[in-house]
Amino acid sequence: MSLPLIDIRAWRQFIMVADELHFGRAAQRLNMTQPPLTQAIAGLERQLGVRLFDRTKRSVQLTPAGAALLPQAQDLVARALALPEQARAAASGEVGRLRLAFVSTVGFGGLPGWVRNFRATSPGVRLELTEATGDVQLRLLREGRIDAGIVLHAHEEPAPLGITRQMIGQEPLWLALPQAHPLAKTANLAFEQVAREPLVLFPRAILPAIYDGLLACYAAVGRALNVEQEAIQMQTIVNLVSAELGLAWVPQSVSQLQRAGVVYRGLQEAPFLPVCETSVMWMSSQETPVLSRWLQVVRETSS
Repeated sequence: MSLPLIDIRAWRQFIMVADELHFGRAAQRLNMTQPPLTQAIAGLERQLGVRLFDRTKRSVQLTPAGAALLPQAQDLVARALALPEQARAAASGEVGRLRLAFVSTVGFGGLPGWVRNFRATSPGVRLELTEATGDVQLRLLREGRIDAGIVLHAHEEPAPLGITRQMIGQEPLWLALPQAHPLAKTANLAFEQVAREPLVLFPRAILPAIYDGLLACYAAVGRALNVEQEAIQMQTIVNLVSAELGLAWVPQSVSQLQRAGVVYRGLQEAPFLPVCETSVMWMSSQETPVLSRWLQVVRETSS
């Protein structure tokens, strides 16, 4: 019966004979008798259609073909022996790949620490980061192009169908104001003071529940959103505030973005404003060991 060419036992026997250049000593190291070893090498040679050893009564030498195959056989056996440990590492999330998308706001908050700690504790995982808004992340998840996303949404907003979300932080909305604006020096702003002001605002498609929450706040005081300019990225929104196009509602963490000509203010006694929540989301049916390790790092770093 012919042997499959990837029979690891046969290649280990070949390596041992090549190492000893003596069938008897090689058989002892393999804990077998010499005749079965001689037969196994002969069978491997028949399967390959080439001689691996030149044999005489006094010596055994590798043929050119045997010498050429030896490094590859050693690599094959080494990789085969490593497979069980690699399987255990993959099952525990120690090796693999994590394709992670994130919204720009987490760059001002926990993202740098999460990435640093994850890379330190999981050096065998390749981390691929993509910046994207929440609506884009949802599409990428459903298309299987990312494994998880870090999104911003309104507090208690239901997760989309088929999506699992784990909250990792909450924060209020703050106002970004041009430094030259008359209200910029007011320490305790009230909502009614800013309700008439033009806004630089994110499109509703980006953060629908937060957008609708702002609509309700303005409607409660008899005002409509006065949107002067829309922008997607928080950095862009803050830059447009610096250009004095209007005020902007931003998550509190964005206040870490120091831009000349911009000041940030929290509103006093404004529980009616929507609360921003940051979460990791993934397809409910596709939580992997690598993702579980990421979630653990996020929990530990955020606590």
